[in-house]
Parts: sequence; C-alpha cells; structure tokens
Amino acid sequence: MNLAAIEANEVQAIFSVTELSNHLKRAVESQFSSVRVRGEISGYKLHSSGHAYFALRDTDCVLDAVMWRGTRTSAPMQDGLEVIATGKLTTYGGRSKYQMVITSVEAAGQGALLKILQDRKIKLQKEGLFDHKRELPKFPSVIGVVTSPTGAVIRDILHRLSDRFPCHVLLWPVAVQGPGAPEQIAAAITGLNVFPMRPDVLIVARGGGSLEDLWAFNEEIVVRAAANSDIPIISAVGHETDTTLIDFAADKRAPTPTAAAEFATPDQQHLKLFVHETEIRLQRVILQMQERYRLLFENISNRIPDLPSIVMEKSQRLDEWFERHLRSSMVSLDRYQQKLNLVKVPSAIKNIEQSQMQLEKSFQPFVSAFSDFFRNKEQAFKWQAMMLSQNSYQRTLEKGFCLVEGANGIITSAKALKVLEEASINFFDGRVNVRPVRQRSMF
Repeated sequence: MNLAAIEANEVQAIFSVTELSNHLKRAVESQFSSVRVRGEISGYKLHSSGHAYFALRDTDCVLDAVMWRGTRTSAPMQDGLEVIATGKLTTYGGRSKYQMVITSVEAAGQGALLKILQDRKIKLQKEGLFDHKRELPKFPSVIGVVTSPTGAVIRDILHRLSDRFPCHVLLWPVAVQGPGAPEQIAAAITGLNVFPMRPDVLIVARGGGSLEDLWAFNEEIVVRAAANSDIPIISAVGHETDTTLIDFAADKRAPTPTAAAEFATPDQQHLKLFVHETEIRLQRVILQMQERYRLLFENISNRIPDLPSIVMEKSQRLDEWFERHLRSSMVSLDRYQQKLNLVKVPSAIKNIEQSQMQLEKSFQPFVSAFSDFFRNKEQAFKWQAMMLSQNSYQRTLEKGFCLVEGANGIITSAKALKVLEEASINFFDGRVNVRPVRQRSMF
C-alpha cells in the first residue's frame, strides 16, 4: 500500500507502530534506492564487528550513515574529510530515524586528501621516522620484494635483476590498494625482517595510479613498519612524479620499479670490466716491482765485497786469538799451582777436625733435651689411649649391656621402640635385627 492509499483510508484503517514503520521503510527505499550524496564525515566510529557508523553533514543538515563490513572505499575514512557516498536510504524503525546505507565512498577532491597527507607527514616527521637512512648493501644475495604477485611491476623487477645481477628473490605477495592493503604491506615488511632466509634489502613497489590508488602507502601502519625495519628498504611506488609517505621512511626512493632493481644490485658487466682492468693494473704493478727489485739486488750485489776472502781472514784472526789465549792460560795455571804448593794442608785439616769436635760437644745437650721431651709425650699419649679404651661403649657392651638403634639413630625409650617397624640390637660380638611386637586389642 502506498502513502496515497494510506491517506485515503486513514479514517477507516488503524495501523500498529510496526505496520506504519514498515510502510514508511518500503516507501523510502523504493524512492531512494540509489543516491549519491556529497558531505563531510563526522563522528566516524569503526565497530568491533567491522561495520562503520558516522554522519554526513553540510552547513545546514546531518544525515546518519552506516557502512557494512567489506564495503569498498578508496578514500581514508576520518572526520573532516569531504566525500561522495553512494548507496540507498532506509529507515530504522527501532528509533524512528532514517539513514543512508553506503556501498562505496570516494574523496570529493584531491584537496582534502592532500591536506590529510600534509598533516600526517608533519606528524611523522616530528616523531623522527624520516631521519634515519642506511647504506644499501653492495652485493646482496637475497632481495625481498613486497608487491602484487600479478602485473608488470614484479616482472620488470625480475627481468632487470636477471640482466643486471642474478640473485635470489623472495616475493611476499600483497594487495597494493583497497581495504586491507595497508595491513598486508606492513605485515609483509615485518614478516621479512624475521624470515629465516632474511633478505639483505627490501623493495616495496607498486605501479602508477591516482592519489586514492596509492593511499595505502600513505597509511601510518605502513610508514611505521618501514621506519622500524632492520633491513634497508627501497620504495618504488607509482611513477617518478608520485610521492608517498613511505618514500620518506625508506632508505632509498626509486622513481620506478626497474630503477629500484638497479639501486639494489651492482651491474655485473661493470663488475667484470672493473675486475679485468684491475687485473691488468695489478699485473703491470707486479712487473714494475719485479724490475725495481732486480735492479736493487744488482746494485747491492755489486757493493758487497768478496765474502770467501772475508771469512778466511776472520778465521785466521780467530786462530791467532785462540793460540794467544791458550798460552796465557798455561802461564796462569803454573802460577796458581806454585801458590797451592806453598799452602800447609795438614795444619788446615787439623783445624777442621777440632772445630767439628767442638760442634758435636755443643749440640749434645740439645739432643738429650729433645729426646726427654718426646719420651714424656709418648707416655702421656699411651695413658690417654688406655683411659679411652676402658671407657669406650664397646667395653660397656662386654659387661652385658646392649645398644638399640632405629632408622633415625639410637633408641633411648620403650615408647620410641613401639612405633618402629624394625630395629637392631648391638651386642659386643655382633648385631641382631628385631621387629617390635604390638599388642593386639581384645575388642
């Protein structure tokens, strides 16, 4: 039933609240099944379910809006951004309100996006995310590439690497635009940093496109992942004139994906030429050094006198010195022999014997005192040993006593013995194991 029929029959018909709400819902949805609305986002809230709730406003009115999870959008959703939303109008009877169910959102103009981009750049720059730049490795063995697995970008990179410097390429496929693209790109950069086959350098690449198409590389999550990467990063996003925030956080910006492959690797042809030229220069230097040392050796050889004649002359002089020293030694030996014969040896021996007798006589009292000291100590020790033996517990056992032991030591009371499962009785001639008998109750 349409609104005209309702108005014609409003005297005769009585509607419930739900019936009237359903009539209104069908009327609104049939007339506004597809609309495009331009407005500024206000009160944007992303629910845990994935649905987004916000309002579109202009200078005079406000329109509530909802965007279900998975809805395509090429614009960053945040308060203050002017967008063009496409969808339909519907009513929400639970609160007597109408709202717009949005199916797609696009930025109303690049001016709004550029304002967001500039504000975000200033914010991240103040945090120091663009300050640290590292040198790229000169000879990488593994290169990581973060890009779409399809398209010309990865083909251009692989083709240029194979021509320039063949090495192992590790591709982490990601979506480069649309919902979820920023999260995938950030996860790829973080994942390659902890990958077992860790790359020496990363290339984050994408082909050209509009500002909205490249917006995933302006998201904070991507920029922070690039700034926190331990692996040097080359950004190759868009064409040469395109600029994204990841370009500032990366260690090197390449105008194209092909240029990124060139920045990441040396040119093998240049390396071969360099090695060849270096080899030629090295051979030339070696030949020059050989000629220089040959001339130096000849010059020194000409200045050296006749070695055999020098050796023979020194040998003859050594023989003369030896004979002279031998004659001098023989003369000195005869002189000391004569002096020794003049010494009275018998009288010296007699003096030594007398001194030895006096020493023994002086030492005799000390020997006697030392012997008496040790004799007294020996008698005292024997007496103490005899007393210890007489008072030992073994002698006590020989008199008829016994020693009872349990698991925890000596038993000194009948009460302690009753609670044991097993005990041992020590006699002077051995040990007997016993089990205490417990008295059984009569009841």
